[in-house]
Amino acid sequence: MVETILEMRDITKTFPGVVALNHVNLSVKAGEIHAIVGENGAGKSTLMKVLSGVYPHDSYTGEIVFNGQVQAFGDIADSEHLGIIIIHQELALVPQLSIAENIFLGNEQSNNGVIDWAATHAKTKQLLKKVGLKESPSTLITDIGVGKQQLVEIAKALSKEVKLLILDEPTASLNETDSDALLELLLELQREGITSILISHKLNEISKVADSITVIRDGAAIETMDCSDGPIPEDRVIQRMVGREMSDRYPRRTPNIGETVFEVKNWQVYHPVHPDRLLIKGIDLNVRKGEIVGIAGLMGAGRTELAMSVFGKAYGKHISGEVRLHGEAVDVGTVRKAIRHGIAYVTEDRKALGLILHDDIKRNISLPNLGRVSKSSVIDEGQEFSVAKDFREKLKIRCSSVRQQVMNLSGGNQQKVVLSKWLFSQPEVLILDEPTRGVDVGAKYEIYTIISQLASEGKCVLMISSEMPELLGMCDRIYVMNEGSMVGEFSAAEASQENIMGAIVRAGSH
Repeated sequence: MVETILEMRDITKTFPGVVALNHVNLSVKAGEIHAIVGENGAGKSTLMKVLSGVYPHDSYTGEIVFNGQVQAFGDIADSEHLGIIIIHQELALVPQLSIAENIFLGNEQSNNGVIDWAATHAKTKQLLKKVGLKESPSTLITDIGVGKQQLVEIAKALSKEVKLLILDEPTASLNETDSDALLELLLELQREGITSILISHKLNEISKVADSITVIRDGAAIETMDCSDGPIPEDRVIQRMVGREMSDRYPRRTPNIGETVFEVKNWQVYHPVHPDRLLIKGIDLNVRKGEIVGIAGLMGAGRTELAMSVFGKAYGKHISGEVRLHGEAVDVGTVRKAIRHGIAYVTEDRKALGLILHDDIKRNISLPNLGRVSKSSVIDEGQEFSVAKDFREKLKIRCSSVRQQVMNLSGGNQQKVVLSKWLFSQPEVLILDEPTRGVDVGAKYEIYTIISQLASEGKCVLMISSEMPELLGMCDRIYVMNEGSMVGEFSAAEASQENIMGAIVRAGSH
């Protein structure tokens, strides 16, 4: 009989005005990979913060039993002492410190209060080899990519003799190759006897590695599914997550495409730090009225750099080329000018660049168009509140009030606030950079519906996504980028994963 390593019994956690967890029960077997799925705001991360001591034992009711013993964690150090290690979605690494310094930060290898650097580097090399990294222990975190940073976080967990590893959306910011490497590492750790809890919105990844799947909806554990007889059908998991059937992943729409509205001609951008490096190489593109146009490409193809440089030259140096609206050249030399011309940009990094996390929902929404909620340069708070309330209802933002701080919202609801903010600016052209990153299937559908509605109202939508099915399901036309150049263009009828990857591969071989 397989031993149970963890039981969470009757866990209830409340925040002001919100029941985040409602008598949740969770049982995890020793040595398994146990997936937890649910919509944004369902309570997954909150449950894991209870387990790891981020929320101390006196802030919730219920019981945690680990290795047969009832536990009362006062903080994260208490749970780590027993080998429960959590890796959050936002990585907790210090960019300007080395890999070795990060791995042993707070757990220094020392003799009589003096750090033993030889032992630190030797142990770091062993840990890096275990997670498949060939970097030197002295390499700075800022000099490695996000995929490798995730592996450093796991190496850090292994340095603390992890018994139960919790990963919260570990592949949300990773490309397919890095995601596969991380999942393979999880399976390797499982073979070594380490138990893992995996929170993810990517059901295809869960089906590759999970032994059990627990579905959480609206703060309650709905069902735990056993995967021992084979992968659970995605449709069944989604239905349990959202509480309704989702026969279509993408809303049905009949495109009504008009004349060309938005054009970029011979656009060139140089690197902001290395001004001799050409990143965007003479790109041409256009979007017509009512059209959703996608940009596909591998990580590093230059899609975000293109979008940010067009949006008020927010990225890059020595930018040249032309942006046209309705056939007329327009000045997009600053973000303010781009907004005035009706161009909006929804960033891929909502927390760092898209929101003021410590401010409330209503202020975040009104920010790009303060003139609409002001009289004689004084903000009318009643009108600001009314506007935010309208967007809350229209975009189904789950919150206690529009006065709630956006940092306390789930990822999907934060993304809806970013969308609300730019919709309030009344754009003609909406550039969406990874609009559903870190967002669950139910919230994705709601965001897709908003995008479709915008197109039906005659807006131009330019959509960057690393999820190929998303582009194929939503777009009327798809451009393909590779190494700063446009290497392909397909209509919806011509577009397929094979054709898009073929264009990238052919370009790369020249």
